[in-house]
Amino acid sequence: MNKHHTINYIELPATDIQKMKDFYGPLFNWEFTDYGPEYCEFRDQAITGGFDTSLTATDVGPTVIFYSDNLQSSLQEITDAGGTITIPVFEFPGGKRFHFSDPSGNHLAVWSDQ
Repeated sequence: MNKHHTINYIELPATDIQKMKDFYGPLFNWEFTDYGPEYCEFRDQAITGGFDTSLTATDVGPTVIFYSDNLQSSLQEITDAGGTITIPVFEFPGGKRFHFSDPSGNHLAVWSDQ
């Protein structure tokens, strides 16, 4: 269901769509639909988005942040899947979080209030 002024779709730059699918699929249980060799749509229970090989990852732009019930477990799963921790776990008012990059260099984060 689409709701006015809510996040509806996210596009992430991808240097290799298969590597992105291999990273995000098992890690977050995303499902995929390929739309040619340069674009792949992903879905989870809350949002839909796409991997786009025509985009280039940069340090500038929005940060997609995932929630975790167990931050240390998520950190280990991300590194086991081939992600790179770019900012180690740190505390902030309301919880803890860390930042990581995926196989295409996109910068994301995971936080927890646990």
